[in-house]
Amino acid sequence: MFKRVLINDDHDAILASIELILADLNVKSIDKSQYCDEAYLKLKKAELDNENYDLLITDLSFKKDHRAIDVDSGESLIAKIRSDFPELPIIVYSMKDQLQKIRGLVKNYNINGYVCKDRRGALELKEAISSVFNKDVYISPQVKNAMSPKSQLEIDDFDITLLKMLSQGLSQDEISTSMKFQGIQPNSLSTIEKRLNKLKEQFKASNAIHLISITKDLGLI
Repeated sequence: MFKRVLINDDHDAILASIELILADLNVKSIDKSQYCDEAYLKLKKAELDNENYDLLITDLSFKKDHRAIDVDSGESLIAKIRSDFPELPIIVYSMKDQLQKIRGLVKNYNINGYVCKDRRGALELKEAISSVFNKDVYISPQVKNAMSPKSQLEIDDFDITLLKMLSQGLSQDEISTSMKFQGIQPNSLSTIEKRLNKLKEQFKASNAIHLISITKDLGLI
């Protein structure tokens, strides 16, 4: 079993719950943090002391307070960690259940586990820790579809950029002009109109506002 684990969550009760799970799994060294930049510093210090952690369990959402922080979310922390600790096993333990968000975390950052905080969260987290220790990837059953190769969520970077511009209130003409200015291809008005119609059909959206609402709920933008 893992020997040294860092838990990163801003709720005392969640930290205590995870600590109990780890203790039940005979993890001997458990450290905690409630800020993402604090977690990163702990990882760096452990590396300097030659006492590296062999697992990180982190939430994605962290409530802001009076403290000035550089790394303000679990996803930002994971991105930063992957540059310095590419082999560190990471389990995300989060309330978020957007399939695209989970898909992106696995695809872009090679996270080793994603567990939903719900009624079975503690049991699934225990399963996830054991699975990841055995070199398997664990995804909570209720969001397993995020990894389906035939998922409707398979859209490209151009679509994401288009949706973000639309969510900022830009018209199709303004989006076309902005893309031309930024050198984004394709950028013709007819192409943008066709792509938006395709996205509305793909996500079963009745109009542009509905499309933005759906894609925000899925964590696309």
